[in-house]
Amino acid sequence: MDKLEKLTGNTVEVVTVDELKTVLSKGKPKGYIGFEPSGVVHLGWKICTNKIKDFLECGFDFTVLLADWHAYINDKLGGDLEKIKACGRYMEDCFAALGVKGVRFLYASDYVGDPFYWELVLKSAKVNSVARVKRAMDIMGRKREDAEKDLSKLFYPVMQVADIFYLKVDVAYGGMDQRHAHMLARDTAGKLSLQAPVAVHTPLLTGLQAGGRMNPLEAKMSKSKPDSMISIHDDEETVRRKIRKAFCPEKQVEGNPVLEICRFVVFPELSGEPFVVERPERFGGNLEFLAYNELEKAFVDGLHPLDLKNATAEYVNRILEPVREYFEKHPESYDNIKEAGIIREN
Repeated sequence: MDKLEKLTGNTVEVVTVDELKTVLSKGKPKGYIGFEPSGVVHLGWKICTNKIKDFLECGFDFTVLLADWHAYINDKLGGDLEKIKACGRYMEDCFAALGVKGVRFLYASDYVGDPFYWELVLKSAKVNSVARVKRAMDIMGRKREDAEKDLSKLFYPVMQVADIFYLKVDVAYGGMDQRHAHMLARDTAGKLSLQAPVAVHTPLLTGLQAGGRMNPLEAKMSKSKPDSMISIHDDEETVRRKIRKAFCPEKQVEGNPVLEICRFVVFPELSGEPFVVERPERFGGNLEFLAYNELEKAFVDGLHPLDLKNATAEYVNRILEPVREYFEKHPESYDNIKEAGIIREN
């Protein structure tokens, strides 16, 4: 698999592929993704960490921005910066537990004291209207009218744009929920004669109880909906219980969170091994699938949802086993955020 194929695999969109080809001709291109430290990490992170590994394998100098000041603006963890930073340290451990090595972790608090950063914030704000910035507020999980209650909410999108320029990244990576921020950065780059980042977006994993809702931002797996998400810390029985209760109507593919977990999380981990659905002989015996589209077709043709759920739960547990082992050996950061009341185990 060549670099372009690796980086465009398992994505929703790349803006643009031709620009990405040019970036790949550089000796050591720069990539970045930003996260608000704001709570427990869920299974959807596996999509992000797999893509970060792709960037690293393709020779990128990659930065994970733990956006503590952005989380403060967004009222995460009660706006307590110390709790937010403690959560950031926990997230560093989560990356390690999920097998990410060789990235640079950076906190917004590491550079908010630099006048040049605020110059970029103000220049970005200067060339954009309030209406344009408000359109990007869904990156925060906020509605446009929220800016009427708290002026700092309007700073957030232009700060994210300034992050990209300050870090001089070639590629801005994120889930589809970050699309508006990345497009704002590309638009702003043209107005300021700065380098426009290539935008790479991967899918958002649908929440287990999403009920077939079509808006991916509303339906996404989220730590704010504990029953609809799989924490990377969930034990084996909890994973099985949550997946057994998941929305998974017979023969329905669109909006089906169990199939999405198979497509975006499980199959990329199989490395050519078959996905096995174990069934008693009286129900036809075991089934094996080498590609996701084979599994999807079998489901449409009548594979029972419970058989799919049972198999999916077993593979998710295999994927999470190294995470559980990591935190058994390195419990400090996770224990700290539990003791601080930042998260509670399900």
